[in-house]
Order: sequence, then C-alpha cells, then structure tokens
Amino acid sequence: MTSQLDIEAINAMVAELYPGTGNRCVELGTAHAVAAVEVTPTDIRPGGFISGPTQFAIADCALWFLSFVGLGRIEPMALTSELSIRFLRPAVGERLLCRATLEAVSRRSVVGTAHVWVDGQPGKFTAAAQGTYAVPLPR
Repeated sequence: MTSQLDIEAINAMVAELYPGTGNRCVELGTAHAVAAVEVTPTDIRPGGFISGPTQFAIADCALWFLSFVGLGRIEPMALTSELSIRFLRPAVGERLLCRATLEAVSRRSVVGTAHVWVDGQPGKFTAAAQGTYAVPLPR
C-alpha cells in the first residue's frame, strides 16, 4: 500500500465525489477492505429487514474500496464490471458492514469476494458476493 492509500483519504474522496452515500471505509489491509453504513428508515422493508439493494450497495462499495487496495492507489474511475450476490439470511439491525477480500489482480481488473453482516454479528453473514472491477487505462 502507498502512503496515499488510507481510510481518511478514501472517505474524503467519497465525501467529495459522492456526498449522497452513507457508505464509509472503516478498515484497510494488505488484501482486504471493510465498508460500513448506518441503516436509515428508507433501507428497511416490511418485517424490519434491511433491503437487498442496501446490502448489494455495501458489497459493491467494499469491493470498490478493495480495488484501491489491489491497485495500491485510490482510483475513483474503477468500475464494477460484474457483481453477483446471494442473500443468506434476513438482516436486522442499525449498522451494516461488509468485508471484501482480494482474490486476483491483473492489469485490467480486480476480483474480490465480499461478506455482509449486521454490526455485532460478524459470524452471521446476511449475504455473500463476488465481483470484478474494471481498471481504467492510464491517461
């Protein structure tokens, strides 16, 4: 990782370029990234469950942060090229987290696996996803 790749720098970029999102980077490692989001009333479906689109979004965001880890730099234009998700159990809570783990990096893509859970229940995944991010060509 470069010195420019840190949680504060990622969150500052997200706040500047995507001010409407509540997703934040909360942890970075040499081969993983963790994203978190505070659940809002609009994220809740009947029965008090956190919606599928909210879980999909946090998985996508964690994988995006993971692409920065794989590239060794913040790359806002890294784009989702493929993402699949499996919902494993209902998600109920106030804070959603997702840990993305690096599977492969090439010149043109970053592949990762992500697991979503509700705060306080890290061993009880609510969803599992795998995705690929396309890396933009150098300018």
